[in-house]
Amino acid sequence: MRRNFWAPDTVTHMANEVRLSNGNSGDGRLTKNERREAAREKARVQRDEQKKKDRRTKWILQGSVGLALVAIVAVIALVLVNSNQPAGPGPQNFASDGIQLNQGFIATPTDARASDADPIANDRDEESGVLDIQIYVDYLCPICGSFEQTNAEYIESLVENDAATLEIHPITILDRLSQGQRYSSRAVNAVACVADSSPNDFYSYHNTLLSEAVQPAENTAGLSNDDLIDLLDVVGVENTDAIAECITDETFKTWVKNSTARALSDPIPNSDVGEVTGTPTVLVNGVKYEGAVNDLASFQAFLIQVAGDNFNENSTPTPTPTPEP
Repeated sequence: MRRNFWAPDTVTHMANEVRLSNGNSGDGRLTKNERREAAREKARVQRDEQKKKDRRTKWILQGSVGLALVAIVAVIALVLVNSNQPAGPGPQNFASDGIQLNQGFIATPTDARASDADPIANDRDEESGVLDIQIYVDYLCPICGSFEQTNAEYIESLVENDAATLEIHPITILDRLSQGQRYSSRAVNAVACVADSSPNDFYSYHNTLLSEAVQPAENTAGLSNDDLIDLLDVVGVENTDAIAECITDETFKTWVKNSTARALSDPIPNSDVGEVTGTPTVLVNGVKYEGAVNDLASFQAFLIQVAGDNFNENSTPTPTPTPEP
């Protein structure tokens, strides 16, 4: 008996014709060899399709791995670059994380330090009889404004008569109360800009920010950067162009964050007081004032008590306490 060997395509074609003629998908009329050849062809097609699928999967996996490696390399490079960069700058004249003001409100000059550098506390000469007044302040803090408005004239008289130095530490703890505008941080950056470029104008600018006419209320947006810049001319600050650019760019943004973190976590230098827990925090010769912020007589009595025999009250003018509103 002569056997016919059909090409695979012919076998498939014949199988399809048989199925159509029978009206079903069966292959009952194919011979045993034909069925075998058809099965082989089907298997071959399936193998080819699987190989194609495997190749596509391999290409996709290789591409994904390649992209992942590129991303990992980019992240590592970014980390290395950032880790090798110096910390953002701090302002000049703020080596202690505060600015020390002397007679005439002349700032003690200090070099700029990296924003993450540990502060260098100012030395206090306890034998000199000159009082050391330190104030930690947030420019959105209404209690800070009340303390300033009540006691600033008296403190100014002490500094002007060389009976005291005043060291101001601006910090930011009330950003959450300025409608997302970060007013406390921007205000601290602004005074740092003044201290950096025109340090002897610092006190006037600081005092104006806490004045009743200027200080914004809590839960408001606070002053804009343009407002902070406009105040430079109102106060008569020098070097306004450089300071305006510093305010706009928030040049000392990193220092503002880091110096605040240090104040809120480290003990206050030259004192037995722990970290700052609120504003205003006022110290005289390292002793914390716990009296009412809007009671001038109370603050005067505290200061004289701390000063003791080394303080000559008659050498300084003492303003008459203003009645509480």
